[in-house]
Amino acid sequence: MQLNITGQHLEITDTLRDYVGEKMNRLVHHFDEITTVHVVLHVEKAHHLAEVTVNARGIQLHAHGEAVDMYAAIDSMMDKLDRQAMRHKGKTTDHHQIDGSIKTMSENHEPDRT
Repeated sequence: MQLNITGQHLEITDTLRDYVGEKMNRLVHHFDEITTVHVVLHVEKAHHLAEVTVNARGIQLHAHGEAVDMYAAIDSMMDKLDRQAMRHKGKTTDHHQIDGSIKTMSENHEPDRT
């Protein structure tokens, strides 16, 4: 995973870089093949904004967060991104039961009528 962090009107410190990297490691649980992650952190007057674009195999996710504190903005952004990833993972997962469904049980096991 290639992680790019850009700051606009903000200096990216090592603590911010480590914090974003730690939060982005949560995405590895949802997607195996993440190619690039681009995070933009910027400040406009009293608002701290965090935006992320994630490119994985077959999908591109985008989320943004806004708060008074930069760390809170990153947390808000990650919560939104996590929800998107879970929703996408749920859509791509096959939810059909193969052997345990009622249809296959009625075909395989006829009840005794004695």
